Amino acid sequence: MKKLIYIVLGCLSYGLATAQTDTVVYPKDFTKKLNVEYAKVDDWTGLVDIYYHPDPGTPTPIVINIHGGGWNKGNKETQKGFGSWFKNGIAVANMGYRLSQIAPAPAAIEDVRAVIAYVKYHAKELNIDPDKVIVMGGSAGGHLALMGGLLGNDKRFDKNCLPVEDMRVAAIIDKYGISIIKDWKSRSLNQWLGDNFGDHTFMNTVSPITYVHKDNPPVFIVHGTADPTVSIEMSYELKRKLDKAKVYNEMYIVKDGLHGKFPKEENNEISKRIIQFIKKLNII
Repeated sequence: MKKLIYIVLGCLSYGLATAQTDTVVYPKDFTKKLNVEYAKVDDWTGLVDIYYHPDPGTPTPIVINIHGGGWNKGNKETQKGFGSWFKNGIAVANMGYRLSQIAPAPAAIEDVRAVIAYVKYHAKELNIDPDKVIVMGGSAGGHLALMGGLLGNDKRFDKNCLPVEDMRVAAIIDKYGISIIKDWKSRSLNQWLGDNFGDHTFMNTVSPITYVHKDNPPVFIVHGTADPTVSIEMSYELKRKLDKAKVYNEMYIVKDGLHGKFPKEENNEISKRIIQFIKKLNII
């Protein structure tokens, strides 16, 4: 009976996930490919939902969206707010990745890199400009977006990637992400690091701030001043390092903002500022 209950719950969860994905509203001239396999590692399959403009005459930018959840929860099916990207003709790749229960660090970083490689490798088929790939995420997803983008052509985490020579991205959107691993105290972090917990050398290799240098892509940072989960000091320090390296960046501070729980008017302003940032970079 217990086994039957698990099977039923699993089917219900799969059905809910599929239904949620199908509720993403996208323009009539776009098309979608759901649950596209971007990597396979042992028994795990990495899946990404891609919404894109199929007209071969106009290659578009693409944003890779990475969900948060402390690397141990969440899924791509909960992500829906892509309206401002679609309105500006930008394709979306909404990805899932290995949670820490499946594989500890650096697995999730490897998965982000694999999606970057996938969209670049299939750029012609997806009608995207491989030089206009943006990575975006919040919280743990912000950490992964920073890692995926700041690594550039450092391919230490690219063992599951398709053969792509240029892995650089055009921009990073970091929403209250963890930029300094050793400074974040959390059970989620302990679980994600696994056997490497306490290994400061390893922790540095999976910390975005380690990879800040003059050739980084532009970074847009969002953080709330009252964030109880990831201190805004992490984003201040990231900005200081980016400024010192002369990497173009902008930071939007949400006064009294919590961990992503911003008022509607603030979320609207953030979307507006991000698109303005992308336009300044001539990505659109």
